[in-house]
Amino acid sequence: MSDDATVVLTDIKSALASAEKEAAEKPAALLVVGGELNGTIFDLDEELVIVGRSPEVKISLEFNGISRQHFKLIAGDETFLVEDAGSKNGTYVNNKKIEGQYALKKGDIIKIGSIALKFLPKGDPERLTYDKLNLEANTDKHTGCFNKAYFNDKIELEVKKSKVTGSPLSLIVFDLDHFKKLNDNYGHDAGDFVLKEGAGIIRKNGVRDIDIFARYGGEEFVILLPKTNLKQAFEIAERLRKLLETHKFVYDSQVLPVSASIGVADYRQGVKTGTDLFKRADEAVYKAKQGGRNQVQFYRA
Repeated sequence: MSDDATVVLTDIKSALASAEKEAAEKPAALLVVGGELNGTIFDLDEELVIVGRSPEVKISLEFNGISRQHFKLIAGDETFLVEDAGSKNGTYVNNKKIEGQYALKKGDIIKIGSIALKFLPKGDPERLTYDKLNLEANTDKHTGCFNKAYFNDKIELEVKKSKVTGSPLSLIVFDLDHFKKLNDNYGHDAGDFVLKEGAGIIRKNGVRDIDIFARYGGEEFVILLPKTNLKQAFEIAERLRKLLETHKFVYDSQVLPVSASIGVADYRQGVKTGTDLFKRADEAVYKAKQGGRNQVQFYRA
């Protein structure tokens, strides 16, 4: 075998070993097959996972034919046991209605209403493909943030959860100040640099695992903050504003002027949808701009 072939073979073995190691760290999961959620993955990372239409359950699927609590998944020694939770229409595995508990095997299809869910056991390398596809579908390629479509889905779900549970929920919306002028004066490459650099700063210094940080469009960004009240969100927004203001954005040996106008709003009376919450935070951004920019304002009814 030639040296080049040996190198290639070694690289392939290394890549396979790396993929197997990455897969081994992944929990069991349910993969949506078909429909508008096709390819969506739900990790089974708790001992008991309830699936249903209610916003309170671990896996919430608001579709016709699904009960508020439709079925349970109970962690066993080697796999998960699926059990109907008293649903109206029943739970089906591989097209058979289950009675009692059923031990899931790789590739089993759970059907409830119009939703089909494929079971992927812990450590299954197949899920790495779907992880990659999900990441590509939900991510803004330039900044690495979530995209607008993903954010819009999440904000509607989180508002429904807060409506049911009463848990706090806040939203930060911010625009980079005078971004058009920055593009005109320094070039669009400089503007692209600011977007990517700024998103990285915020991701590293102010976003938790439960938060949804997304690029909403152009120079506008959003951070959805579950379990966070208005006062806490305001403090987070002010800290992020200072980070952007004090960071040296150096591009092509030039320090670029960067700041942000930030609006904050929370879930409370009058908020019925994610759109309502977004509009309130967006109004607060407008007030920040009216007030001279580079500041944080919160929504006032």
